[in-house]
Amino acid sequence: MVNYAYPLPQLSPATAETSSSFLRIIILFIIAIAAVSSREFAVVRFESIIHEFDPWFNFRATKVLAKDGFYEFWNWFDPTAWYPLGRVVGGTLYPGLMVTSGLIWKALHTLSIPVDIREVCVQLAPAFSGLTAFSTYLFAREVGKDGSREGTGLWAALFIAIAPGYISRSVAGSYDNEAIAIFILMTTFYLWLKSVKEGSALWGGITALFYFYMVAAWGGYAFITNMLPLHVFVLLLMGRYSSRIYVAYSSFYAIGTLASMQVPFVGFLPLLTSEHMSSLGVFGLLQIVAFVQLVRSHVAPKQFKVLLNGFIAFGVAVAIAGLLFMTKSGKIAPWTGRFYSLWDTGYARIHLPLVSSVSEHQPTAWPSFFFDLQMLVYLFPAGVYMCFRELRDEHVFVIIYAVLASYFAGVMVRLMLTLTPVVCVAAAVAISNIFQTYLDPVEPVAAAKPIEASDLVDETPAATPSKKGKKAAAAAPPSTSTTGRKRASFVPGVFGLDTRVAPVLAFTFMLCIFVLHCTWVTSTAYSSPSVVLASRNADGSQAIIDDFREAYYWLRQNTKEDAKVMSWWDYGYQIAGFADRTTLVDNNTWNNTHIATVGKTMSVREEVAYPILRKHDVDYVLVIFGGLLGFSGDDINKFLWMVRISEGIWPEEVTEQKYFTSRGEYKVDGDASETMKNSMMYKMSYYRFAELFGGGQATDRVRQQVIPNTGVQLDTIEEAFTSENWIVRIYAVKKEDILGRDHKAANAFAGGKRKKRTKVAPKKKRVSSS
Repeated sequence: MVNYAYPLPQLSPATAETSSSFLRIIILFIIAIAAVSSREFAVVRFESIIHEFDPWFNFRATKVLAKDGFYEFWNWFDPTAWYPLGRVVGGTLYPGLMVTSGLIWKALHTLSIPVDIREVCVQLAPAFSGLTAFSTYLFAREVGKDGSREGTGLWAALFIAIAPGYISRSVAGSYDNEAIAIFILMTTFYLWLKSVKEGSALWGGITALFYFYMVAAWGGYAFITNMLPLHVFVLLLMGRYSSRIYVAYSSFYAIGTLASMQVPFVGFLPLLTSEHMSSLGVFGLLQIVAFVQLVRSHVAPKQFKVLLNGFIAFGVAVAIAGLLFMTKSGKIAPWTGRFYSLWDTGYARIHLPLVSSVSEHQPTAWPSFFFDLQMLVYLFPAGVYMCFRELRDEHVFVIIYAVLASYFAGVMVRLMLTLTPVVCVAAAVAISNIFQTYLDPVEPVAAAKPIEASDLVDETPAATPSKKGKKAAAAAPPSTSTTGRKRASFVPGVFGLDTRVAPVLAFTFMLCIFVLHCTWVTSTAYSSPSVVLASRNADGSQAIIDDFREAYYWLRQNTKEDAKVMSWWDYGYQIAGFADRTTLVDNNTWNNTHIATVGKTMSVREEVAYPILRKHDVDYVLVIFGGLLGFSGDDINKFLWMVRISEGIWPEEVTEQKYFTSRGEYKVDGDASETMKNSMMYKMSYYRFAELFGGGQATDRVRQQVIPNTGVQLDTIEEAFTSENWIVRIYAVKKEDILGRDHKAANAFAGGKRKKRTKVAPKKKRVSSS
């Protein structure tokens, strides 16, 4: 007789199945609503606006697609970017994000819903987060334990819906490639597990189509490119080769590779770069394994062993020789610097300062894991352990994913995004098992009869022990049990209602704290658009700081349409998107020398920088300064990266050490080095700064240093605009003096300082020797 800890409702199997299906749909719908609504804080607190830097280029490109059509977008050449070089936009971007938004916008207009393309772009990430929750549900359902698959899927959907690690890249207005990439990633992984389980070429083909979508949408597609072949390779090492794996991977690789080559920015890279060689190598290895299995079925075992050894030796030699030849001849591109920086965190700082200068490329601090994942951090290893206990093919995939994503997330803070889905899935496996164990109403029943020790004795005749067996028996400790002694039977399980309620309440409380943490992090840390800042007044009310849009609007209204603006590359996309003006560099960062030229201009003296400005037809120079308000993301804090990048190209003209004091300190006060004080960046940042303090101490609130009251003099540029809080400062570049004088002399003359006439020494009469 079955004992229950608490009564269950009496339902027929059909009614129970229908009710559970209905509840799953309702729960998934609620999770999707929670995913979307939790990402709307930015719109509610500020306004519907595009965030950050890269999204502004994506938005600008989407407007071109919506206005001019796909053909014009595909062949778009932008002469206002990277002046005077320009940019072939259609061949240097991943178009998936723009095409997705364009299709949604077109569909809405077809249905007579007049939505502006900007609103589609702002709301795209929240909308796809709901889809991501559903795809994660499908993926986790494949991974879950028998009997709790649906529960595992629902928990995973809930976690991914509100986890800050994913929300950080998918709030309303975060119109970047990651807005749709995580949905495609999880859908591709789900379809891959399905194709391996079914062994179907159809599922493999659908997986390849979503892989193509991923290639068109995000540069992180290389993660899928290497994850799937690694999964196949590990399964082969485990001796789990089957026709299912062969059909799934062969169909995926053939269709996926051909499809990915249709993206212009990718082209023939799948056949020519080292990052794609693993997928090609596993595809070839799989064909060899399939051929070996075919030969084995037709050849005697002895002959097969000889053939196999010879074939393996020959195949390995040919593969290594071919790889070396293709790499040396340049047919296969070697590993890139970005690849090396993933394995050596110090590589980028030495060899790729431009890559290292990006904040999201820095190693992840330990508190960031708890900040972005909270309680999932300690549920994650428990879920991975449970995958080890069953170790089905899909569990092997999750383990590989967990190991790789954990490592890469530690190397680069940006890759926390790829770690979050597998953390949510593994945590769902753990929490689902916990609740299944303690909510199961069936109580274990003890054995009716105690087990006798004599019952445990094997009655089969024992074989004569060997010498080694005798020695082992002699060395073994004496048994504590005696014949005929009763042993209590042990049946694992949970007895009673109280032992169930305590852990269920404990984990429910922790889940509530998790929800509160996610809501707080989302609303305070990840829902502030970088172009609109907010602070608190003394009375606690919110103060909006709108200096960026104020400055960009000034540029748009007060400068010529063909004006060229120089700034650090961080602000290139925003200047083009807001002000619609030509820029020298932007966030595409494809030309290191061009960026180094801007860095050199900011680092050197005025008289050295002026010829560079005139050579590039620069009309205005824009700098970001946070010393007055306390905005730490200003150009003075980024200045050393400008120096390092330009030093990599012109080491004889720019030296980083000269910008430090004699004690090796980075100072902007009276102790700053002369090279620092005479640099263009220093002068443009602190020009007229001391005047704000009326003769008092001019304190830089970011660096907490007192700036000298001696005024900064500018000769080759002049102040054109300074925003309300002095965050954005714009300077106009002067034209050449009409009289041919240098600007310093011209300014001195205009200020009433005439150049002193030097007396000419009288010529001495030459005395003749005669």
